Amino acid sequence: MNKVPMTVAGERSLREELDHLKSEARPQVIAAIAEAREHGDLKENAEYHAAREQQGFIEGRIQEIEGKLSVAQVIDVAKLPNTGKVIFGVTVSMQNLDTDAEVTYRIVGEDEADIKSGRISVTSPIARALIGKEEGDIVVVKTPGGDVEYEIGSVVYI
Repeated sequence: MNKVPMTVAGERSLREELDHLKSEARPQVIAAIAEAREHGDLKENAEYHAAREQQGFIEGRIQEIEGKLSVAQVIDVAKLPNTGKVIFGVTVSMQNLDTDAEVTYRIVGEDEADIKSGRISVTSPIARALIGKEEGDIVVVKTPGGDVEYEIGSVVYI
């Protein structure tokens, strides 16, 4: 089975969610089901059906997270020597050569990506263009609006 790259923060976030689901959400929904059962006829019992649906969601999410963690290859770039090369997990600052706008992205696993927070998936066009390049390199990113050139300013291993 192929390993999926994940940052330390991404793994921690998934483990925290898993812990919450197992230690709080699961027991709460089990209690809600038990309470709803006491109300009698299950066919007409909306609380019971809602709690069972919620239980299904929780159990599905637990399985999904456990699956992701089982194939995760956690990469801590802070422990790697900074060679100036763009690799998974680094934070890259670069300048759009057409607009002079500066952008900073952290290259993360697919589940961790959040463009608003400056985290882009390792499989995104920008990350694929950056991987293997170094500070000072010019990269061309193919976008729906055409090719965009960026100059890599800094590569930080944090």
